[in-house]
Amino acid sequence: MKNKFIKSTIILIIGGFITKILGSIIKISLTRVIKTEGIGTYSLILPTFNLFITLCSLGLPIAISKLISENKISGKKIVLPAIPLILLFNILLIIILIIISPIISNNLLHNNNTYLPLIAIGFTLPFISISSILKGYYFGKEQMFPATISNIIEQIIRLILTIIIIPHLMKYTLKIAITGVVLINIISEFISIITLLFFIPKHTKIKIEDFKQNKKITKDLLDISLPSTGSRLIGSLSYFLEPIILTYVLTKVGYTTNYITIEYGIINGYIYPLLLLPSFFTLAISNALLPVVSNTYSNKNYTYTKYKIKQAITLSLIIGVPCTLLFMTIPEIFLKLIYNTQEGINYIKIISPFFLLYYIQAPLTSSMQAMNKANEAMIGTLIGAIIKTILLLILSYLKIGIWGLIISNLVNIIFITIHHFYYVFIKNN
Repeated sequence: MKNKFIKSTIILIIGGFITKILGSIIKISLTRVIKTEGIGTYSLILPTFNLFITLCSLGLPIAISKLISENKISGKKIVLPAIPLILLFNILLIIILIIISPIISNNLLHNNNTYLPLIAIGFTLPFISISSILKGYYFGKEQMFPATISNIIEQIIRLILTIIIIPHLMKYTLKIAITGVVLINIISEFISIITLLFFIPKHTKIKIEDFKQNKKITKDLLDISLPSTGSRLIGSLSYFLEPIILTYVLTKVGYTTNYITIEYGIINGYIYPLLLLPSFFTLAISNALLPVVSNTYSNKNYTYTKYKIKQAITLSLIIGVPCTLLFMTIPEIFLKLIYNTQEGINYIKIISPFFLLYYIQAPLTSSMQAMNKANEAMIGTLIGAIIKTILLLILSYLKIGIWGLIISNLVNIIFITIHHFYYVFIKNN
């Protein structure tokens, strides 16, 4: 098991590294084509995109991964009935998005350029959810290679389409170009699904009856997935409300919409993506950790469970500490190299030390889900989101510009990391 965990982690780290490089190249290409205003506008719709991505899979990938890793039910009986369930739910989400997009665009974000991209989000959701479910299956089997390869191919397709299509769409309007950025996800996720299906064992036979719901298995899946979705949904809702509250309050106290769009674009288009670069390591470690902890914890091997969690945190810090030191000392090099900009240097020097806590948050969250503490994780995330939202509202009224957003986000990171650490290592004793 130890060798399998290390092997899985290495595969995910290598794959994550390649994926992150490709993602950075996509970001660089996109930034240079749609410029700061385009990135700012795209950043305004990202919270809504993330919210619906969270909703569209209903937390089923994590639930599937956990149930399969326990080796008590056949993978086919777990995965196939989940597909029609999730597709029906996605149809509902598409209808909801079509209805609420005008309200979000005109009344909440106050930016007409966001309307078409918001509508486009809905059509990407079924492809994202099916891809996520299949990846959850392979993670549960501790077969990391299929998901890794699919992620790499997905990013390559996204990069090619971004380079070829978006410059042509910019000849029309910024709104059309950003809509194209969203819709590219349909093609890239579809290719990802095809790649994942390619790795299904050749002897596997699938019948129509296999898609029928088994009440017990569906209940087991939902018992795990709903609290997990709750945690992610709370975070996504908080992120969704972020630009709405920020835009409303800052315009009310005298800031212009142009200032808000550009500064918000700098934070979410340059600073956070740069600081999140090391997170592909921690995400890889977390994905490899979940089935191991789930298996050992269900077999009551608590000492070994905690050993693996500590090992995962140590690995996360080995990556996170040097990256943080580089971001603190020479941020201008990274900003210039990756985004061809010098905007946001002062922000990154202050924010980067706090992201050390963020880097260990992912292994802690995976551990709580594997240890049947998804409800506790959800409550911690809820409290953190409430604190963040209240702080954002209050601080924005103090006329400190975008710093209200930065401070509220950092407090959220500190609180959730401490909360999860307490439940994994102290409360669990």
